[in-house]
Amino acid sequence: MDLKLPIRIFDELSESVIESTGMLDLASGEIRSVEYDDYDAELSGLPAEDEHYEFTSGLLTNGAKDVEFRVEVDVMSGHYSVTPSELLELKGRAAKLFTAAPTDAAPTIAVRKRR
Repeated sequence: MDLKLPIRIFDELSESVIESTGMLDLASGEIRSVEYDDYDAELSGLPAEDEHYEFTSGLLTNGAKDVEFRVEVDVMSGHYSVTPSELLELKGRAAKLFTAAPTDAAPTIAVRKRR
């Protein structure tokens, strides 16, 4: 099964959030094709390397409904992923999300508002 879904990624720093998009592979938990919004990782480094880094989360959206989940960042390789236990829970939550009657015709990427 080759199921990849578009997600939003939020690298939370103490006073800001670095947003990006990526493709979550539901089979492996790997997140590929990470593209930052208004952030140059080559110039500034991986957000998780910043001294003010706190955590990373992901958001999977279908219409007006969404599922938020924890994302792990390997600072040595620069790879984003979801742990096996988080992935198992996410699969169940995503199944409910996509089997419910969506308000829009297709999954979309939503922009989360800062708290």
